Amino acid sequence: MNVKELLSLKDKVILVTGGSGKYGQCILEGLGEADATVITTSRRLESAEATAETFRSRGFDVHAITVDQARPVTVYALKMEITERFGKLDGFINNAVSRPMVGYDAPLEQFAESMQDNATGMFHLLREMTSLIARSGGGSVINIASMMGMKGPDLSNYEGTEMGDPPPDYFFHNAGLINLTRYMARIHAGKNVRFNCISPGGLFNNQPEQFLKNYCKKVPMGRMANPDDIKGLVVLLASEAGAYINGENILMDGGLNA
Repeated sequence: MNVKELLSLKDKVILVTGGSGKYGQCILEGLGEADATVITTSRRLESAEATAETFRSRGFDVHAITVDQARPVTVYALKMEITERFGKLDGFINNAVSRPMVGYDAPLEQFAESMQDNATGMFHLLREMTSLIARSGGGSVINIASMMGMKGPDLSNYEGTEMGDPPPDYFFHNAGLINLTRYMARIHAGKNVRFNCISPGGLFNNQPEQFLKNYCKKVPMGRMANPDDIKGLVVLLASEAGAYINGENILMDGGLNA
């Protein structure tokens, strides 16, 4: 098969949770450029619809549906709406997160809230969307984690800034998501559903100048990730070009941890 055909997502229906966020918008752009039919979600339909309209104005086939992964009833409603409107699901980019914790000493109630959304709720959504993909004949699930699920925080990055109190739930959930990816790949063997994880090492988002200086001097590439870096990798894993990649966690950090 020609490599352009391998990378094409034409006639594929792909769900992206949290499509309005900094990673989500990069991912929506890449999937749209690869000719996928894309569904973006948010807790607020207005937010998802505004994002979808932005991409539709560029000629992409993007649709908005609301879901709150911490509320099971909305997860079931999402599954039903996808089935009724599109008839199938070929891919799921598990990208949505909630960050109620603001630091190490945050109230335990915030950790519990984070668990409900980013652990229990996320797994429920992952399980339901996986079943829909399997029922549709197979496809690709891509979990968006973080380099911070693989290592502890480097506090020297925050020297000279007002940053520097990284919340523990971020590290906890991302580490779990990486191994959950491997678990899902094994559990669903023989069902033609692939599970992979991307662990970015930091996306440029106009962070403070001193943080960027501290961080980028440690990266062999000399910079943080940009939108093209993550969208290209997502398209690879979602397409037939990545058909034999399964159960992997891909560290996308510019060589920081080489």
